[in-house]
Amino acid sequence: MMSMKERIGQLLLKLRSNTTLSLIIIAAGLVELVSIVHYNYIRNLLQDELEKRAELELMTKADIIINTLADAESTMEEHYWDLQNNLAHPDSMFAATHRLIMANPHVEGGCIAFVPNYYPEKGRLFEPYAYKQDGKIKVEQLASEKHDYTQHPAFQEIIQGVKELWSDPYEYGKDQYLTTYTCPLYDKKNRMAAACGLDVNLSWLSDTLNTNPYYPSSFGLLLTQKGTLIAGPKAKHIKKNDVEAVVKLINDSTVERMLTENGKSWVKDFEDTEDHEKASVYFTTISDRPNWQIAIVNYDDEVYAPLYKVRTRNMLMILTGLLVLFFIIHRFAKNEKRLKEAEVEQARIGSELLIARNIQMEMLPTEFSGYSHYVQVAASLEPAKEVGGDLYDYFVRDDKLFFCIGDVSGKGVPAAMLMAVIHSLYRMASSHENNLAHIMQTINEAMCQNNNTDMFVTLFLGMIDLPTGRLRYCNAGHDKPILLRGQSAESLPVKPNLPIGAFSDYTYVMQEGQLMTGDKLFLYTDGITEAKSNYAAEKWFGLEQLKDVLSSQLVISADTPSAVLKQVTEAVRTFVGDTEQNDDRTMLCIHYTFKEEQALLSDSITLRNDIAEVPNLNTFVKSVLAKMPLDVTMARHLRLAVEEAVVNVISYAYPDEVQGTIVVEATANKHRIKFVITDTGIPFDPTEVQEADTSLSAEDRPIGGLGLLLVRELMDTMNYERIDGKNVLTLSKRLNHHEKDSQKSVE
Repeated sequence: MMSMKERIGQLLLKLRSNTTLSLIIIAAGLVELVSIVHYNYIRNLLQDELEKRAELELMTKADIIINTLADAESTMEEHYWDLQNNLAHPDSMFAATHRLIMANPHVEGGCIAFVPNYYPEKGRLFEPYAYKQDGKIKVEQLASEKHDYTQHPAFQEIIQGVKELWSDPYEYGKDQYLTTYTCPLYDKKNRMAAACGLDVNLSWLSDTLNTNPYYPSSFGLLLTQKGTLIAGPKAKHIKKNDVEAVVKLINDSTVERMLTENGKSWVKDFEDTEDHEKASVYFTTISDRPNWQIAIVNYDDEVYAPLYKVRTRNMLMILTGLLVLFFIIHRFAKNEKRLKEAEVEQARIGSELLIARNIQMEMLPTEFSGYSHYVQVAASLEPAKEVGGDLYDYFVRDDKLFFCIGDVSGKGVPAAMLMAVIHSLYRMASSHENNLAHIMQTINEAMCQNNNTDMFVTLFLGMIDLPTGRLRYCNAGHDKPILLRGQSAESLPVKPNLPIGAFSDYTYVMQEGQLMTGDKLFLYTDGITEAKSNYAAEKWFGLEQLKDVLSSQLVISADTPSAVLKQVTEAVRTFVGDTEQNDDRTMLCIHYTFKEEQALLSDSITLRNDIAEVPNLNTFVKSVLAKMPLDVTMARHLRLAVEEAVVNVISYAYPDEVQGTIVVEATANKHRIKFVITDTGIPFDPTEVQEADTSLSAEDRPIGGLGLLLVRELMDTMNYERIDGKNVLTLSKRLNHHEKDSQKSVE
């Protein structure tokens, strides 16, 4: 019997006798060994890449779900003030509920379940409910003795102090699921008023989870925290048994997952019970509300199909093919990673720019109401990029319309940031100052500090005294506004001055003009006149063409500033055609519409600058007020305010030993009563006097200021003008309380 050593020796002899066969066997063994190594390597690489890809997809789908649910919460938060402000009127809650669900396309219905007997006139239960049906929104009172919402667990939890909660999805029609977001509603005294609910439609979940799968048979699932299936695949080739088996697999691993950190991704092997196809199940629990579970299933046959084909080829092709495949896969994974990172970064930048655009636009006024008897205002801004460097603003203070328009040098984010700074500076400076040159100087000095980027701003400031139409303005290198009077459109005579940001010690000059009833003032930035129709030909819209549009019959007959802006916008867009917008386009139109209403009374008295004239003043004011339908409190306030204002003029308008006169005129119409106090004394603007700080003690508080503070508090407006060498102080009080409230909200 041969020993092992002898057998090895004989084998070596046979191998030496056939060198070619030996080489082939060795080569085949090496190739096979290399192919096995490469096969396992590539399979593991594909598996790791698949896990990363699945985890990224899980994160993406989870973010979509979270954001959609967050939108519902934001909808409730944004309308909270609306609901709270309407609590005093139970019937208005139906309209508030209507507005609530109209604001979000994913919301199917919404209710406000009030605590029992909150509105005694509505009975014990009151639940306004709005829902979408056939493309319309219907509203009804849902509560009844059969539908006692106070027994609902969600209502009870909210009443017990839970801040917010999401319900488990529930079936709503065939293959339709809803989930309800519930939060408390408190009145302005921080008392529990109701539980507010929003029904969010989840019909989009199946499409979201199964849109563009990586593999034909891959599918996604969404389960509740308790393991109930919410959404799954709709494709016919996905077997129902597989879906049920995957749900069971996820539920069986619940205990194991509870021992780990919430939000961890898991992968489990899965085998089809019918065809014995192997697959991998990737799933996780959404870390944010309401802790649902999301899963993705990929079948091995589809994932590793390219690898199976390579194994059937000859050894040389296997070696070459595996090397090429490895290279391709490596490059593909690397490029895909870069692409994903680029897409995420681009999406992040786009999202931030969108937020910046919304913030920028929200800084600008959009509505103007309460002063339509005097003036109408409209404005528009079309940024060339996501954010722009143009700005405009307007507001009313002391019966004066303050307005501005500006253009920051440059475009994009830097210009937008500077625009926000200039807008804030203008608001702060003009809140207490009437001299536009001083306001412009304040903005310029602040702009010149640390202006290392050498950016500048063209800015036009204006102010219209609404009762008189007197126009004051100050320009800093901006385009001249156009005055529309009758059928003419002429540029306003404007001193150019230097733009903001050039020199901190530059002195700006304020100019004056007069608006007539029916005049329109049109302000614009150079994005309008420099709009191009053809870059090669360098054709601009131009100032003359703008004036032609403004003097056209369509604009002349336009009864609102919005109509004027619309005509100019259409003309510019027609002119530029498909040419890309190269600059921000901003317009501001002011229509002066003041007409004196028929006076119910008009009377006056002339007084000497002597304190002994105060009784005569009081007698005059009482006789005027007696002719008006005023209550006792308002009449007393008016007498006190007029007396304080006149005494202030008697005391300070004329130097000692100088005799002067003070004329007090009283006029009234059905809307307001006005007292105009005129003197020829020293120029003095009481509206610019700093209000007394009543929080200080009498010893620490400077002398003066309390009388003017009292006048401001008692009257709606206190307007000062220096006209023809005279101080003209107008005190106004509205007689219609509703109108007063609405106008004060605008101011």
